[in-house]
Amino acid sequence: MDLNGFDCTILDSTNCLLGEGPTYDPETDTLWWFDITGRKLLERRLDDDRSTVHDLPFLCSALAVIEPGRQLVATEHGLYERALADGSLTEVIGIESDNPTTRSNDSRVHPCGAFWIGTMSKTGAEKAGSIYHYFRGELKRLYTDITVTNAMCFSADGSVGYFTDTPTGKVMRVALDPQNGLPTGTPEEFIVRTPDHPGWADGAVIDADGLMWIARWDGSCVQAYDASGSVVETIGLPATQITCPAFVGKDASRMILTSAAEGISEKRLIEQPHAGMSFLLDRRVNGRLEPRVAV
Repeated sequence: MDLNGFDCTILDSTNCLLGEGPTYDPETDTLWWFDITGRKLLERRLDDDRSTVHDLPFLCSALAVIEPGRQLVATEHGLYERALADGSLTEVIGIESDNPTTRSNDSRVHPCGAFWIGTMSKTGAEKAGSIYHYFRGELKRLYTDITVTNAMCFSADGSVGYFTDTPTGKVMRVALDPQNGLPTGTPEEFIVRTPDHPGWADGAVIDADGLMWIARWDGSCVQAYDASGSVVETIGLPATQITCPAFVGKDASRMILTSAAEGISEKRLIEQPHAGMSFLLDRRVNGRLEPRVAV
């Protein structure tokens, strides 16, 4: 497809309803991501020219590697272990499993191996979500009254964490204990949405230079922010609803971004045929590989 004017190529042309949660496994050179509302898990070896699509029994949004052959998946019922050999899912711990109105959303692994998991209402109800911390079998709820959990990411040394409640337009920063990924302070504003921030903050990652890369939902781009919270780069993309970035490649030198087609009218989808696809930036970045999760 023609992507003239954009500094990216199409990694996968599947039009996901809600493409989200990309995770790269360097050991197998494989990218994993979800179509949350489509109940699909997509798998793509970077040296292949097509993806494998796995059907899921319920809504899932994020994945982390435990060890070769074992994955941890954030779902609408809680955390499940997924066996790579056959795709079977085994419950590890429930998260809001007694609440059928919520589901998991943005999640990410802290450098120590702790897993931060966000939840939200399936219908977008205000303040129905929370952020949880899971580490070596223990689950803690960190923050409540969040509408759309997003932008969870961590500094390379694990001393700072970030997150957003997307509709607020604010990305928050909080001091963490690097040994366990738990907050040691009170969250404070790091980025506040202004006219030079198109759309809304969605998923985010932090590279080896300390730049935070944020996918901009309804903003048709990914933006890089420095340590002061200032925009240092904006890269336009051929879809409005950009959802989440991930570093890929065994040296983490490339970046992919997922997107969503959900909620876009049929007329707008004709005008925006790339909605829901996943994109690979043409330029190289100084990324970081995701740590394994400690169960």
